Amino acid sequence: MVSLSYQHLRKIQATRRVILCISLPYFLVVFHTIMMNFINKVLCHFESCFSRKASFGWFVTITLGLMLRSDKLGITSVIRDLALCPGCYGSMIHFFRSSSWSLENLRLRWFSAVKEYSPLYQEGGFHVLVGDGVKQSKEGRRMPGVKKLFQESENSAKPEYIHGHMFGGLGILAGNERSWACIPLSIRLHDGLQAAREWKDAAVSSSSHVIQMVEDAYQAALTFGDSLLLLDRYFLTV
Repeated sequence: MVSLSYQHLRKIQATRRVILCISLPYFLVVFHTIMMNFINKVLCHFESCFSRKASFGWFVTITLGLMLRSDKLGITSVIRDLALCPGCYGSMIHFFRSSSWSLENLRLRWFSAVKEYSPLYQEGGFHVLVGDGVKQSKEGRRMPGVKKLFQESENSAKPEYIHGHMFGGLGILAGNERSWACIPLSIRLHDGLQAAREWKDAAVSSSSHVIQMVEDAYQAALTFGDSLLLLDRYFLTV
């Protein structure tokens, strides 16, 4: 009886291992399906921002390519990792200059998508917006937006001046009291675009970096409602 019970136990354990091996791919497939359905729903949220279906198709393709790419070589990375025809390169470049969509409409629609699909964190009934600026050095001196920038840092390893871009980024906190993350809302060049103001139909602000950061937060608050804006001490000393 003891040996039979032991054999029976071994069979049960073996059966459980087989069931686990069979079930694991199923759960992975289910998770993959749920994730793809969610991504599809979010991307379809932007369809009304495009006046032509072809432009929306390129928007979806480029967005997925940026999510899946294995390096940071721009459109080349998207074509390589999605195994697209190299002839698509020209069409992708033209997409960014297309008149069938506007960046501002996409930005506002992204705000509404984050509000609808994200578990946003609130502090005292207020959403929490987080803003900061970053200076990214660039080797190309003739790139649009590149200028000589002063770095306000106590780190002696950083050079005092660099040539690069001055970005202003804005995000919103999502999660709960135990764990939260910052969802990016927008990031824009906040300096070095004086020459671009002379371009035709150029929507370039002449305000300072600090004012532009506050303006970006105000635009986000119009969508999210009552909000707190968190900035570092740099914005108090400028």
